[in-house]
Amino acid sequence: MKRKVVVRGIAAALVVVLTAMTLTGCRFGFASDPDDPNEKVEEQPIDTSVDTFSYDSSLRGTEITLLNSKAEIQVALEKMSAAYEEKSGVHVEVMPVTDGDSPYTKVVSLYNSGNPPTLSILDTTDVIALAEEKAADLSSEPWTAEAEEYLTRVNGKVYSFPLCIEGRGLIYNKKVIEEALGEEFDPESITTLDEFTGLLDRLVDAGIEKPVSLAKEDWSLGAHHLQYIYETYDGTSDGAKAIIEKIKANGLDLESYDRMSEFLDMFDVLKKYNVAKGDPLGADYDEMAIDLADGKTAFWFNGNWAWPNLSEAGAKNEDEYGFLPYFMNNDPDDFVNYKIQGSPSKQIMLDGQMASANEQAAAKEFLNWIVYSEIGQQMLVKTCNVIPPFQNNPYEPADPLSRDIYEKVQAGEAFNASAIVPNDHWSVLGAAMQKYLAGRSDREELIDTVQKYWDKQK
Repeated sequence: MKRKVVVRGIAAALVVVLTAMTLTGCRFGFASDPDDPNEKVEEQPIDTSVDTFSYDSSLRGTEITLLNSKAEIQVALEKMSAAYEEKSGVHVEVMPVTDGDSPYTKVVSLYNSGNPPTLSILDTTDVIALAEEKAADLSSEPWTAEAEEYLTRVNGKVYSFPLCIEGRGLIYNKKVIEEALGEEFDPESITTLDEFTGLLDRLVDAGIEKPVSLAKEDWSLGAHHLQYIYETYDGTSDGAKAIIEKIKANGLDLESYDRMSEFLDMFDVLKKYNVAKGDPLGADYDEMAIDLADGKTAFWFNGNWAWPNLSEAGAKNEDEYGFLPYFMNNDPDDFVNYKIQGSPSKQIMLDGQMASANEQAAAKEFLNWIVYSEIGQQMLVKTCNVIPPFQNNPYEPADPLSRDIYEKVQAGEAFNASAIVPNDHWSVLGAAMQKYLAGRSDREELIDTVQKYWDKQK
């Protein structure tokens, strides 16, 4: 059954994707994934001929710092800060979080040393943990009106700036599918798990022996996969929070929880058709991008943050890549089968404890410049290559993965639910998922491990 999509204006679309206290959980931050900050991404030119933003001349000469945990945009942020400095006279030093370090641990250590960054790009759980003690209240900032549905609130106050929207699902290579089947591929024709499995069988019959790439990394398995059991409870962050509390209180039997079994049904399908099925824990992340671009596989479970990897593998902006949902059952009317997960993935927190009044004012101006200046709007999308959460930004992403997420948000085909989980969720339960992926545990053991993990969180 093909769904009828009514394409709305972006303002309406931002309302469709629900959130209250959303965004990604700590270590669920998409950009915490091991992207290579040195990878070269095709950059679009920035038109600097028009700039109507009003700069505060009294801030000239002020220096502020920005701690960056989103490694793949380090160079882009440096270019953005340089453009802002040229106009404002305010210097923004972009400090990268060392690969492998926890952004939360890094920012806490800087606070303990008495030298915290003025601004910090963090995962949502980090913001929630630090906000009331360390952060400045941003509730009255004008940009909050441009991203109302993407704000994180802590006890009714906004302490962070949503930097971008990212989404995840089954990345497909349309050309590979069409060449294998000898017919046009309509992504919207696949609406259930059985239909998806049938498509995989047809691809196998057509010569693509194992059409799925399945990453073995704990952050992928323990966050991007497993957190569907929380996020798909009702497709909202409040729902994810409610189901987690129920699991913690032993008020829910995970063995009989439909989203748990449905998640494993889908994961088992991905396991069966995994290109690395013979040695699933030996799978190489970079090779998966090459396999998808070259046609060895047709699907790769990942997010739009994977575009630099695909681009490096030879994929072009004009190629037809996109996302299928994470099919969990055979009800075409269940939102999990026609919507993909998409939400703000990183937040910028402003230090309210040690930054001077001038530094705070400069930091606030920089954030408003990103949202309201013609240059900042362009650079957020074209230079940083991210999907803006601000409804006044007129620019669309160029790469096909981000563009597909952007269009799905506009069409109401994305759900904004993020589970706020403990810092070790992805490592502890990611390890349990690796064991299950390798066939060294069964469903019962995995579900028991998930329950015992939450029992310890009481």
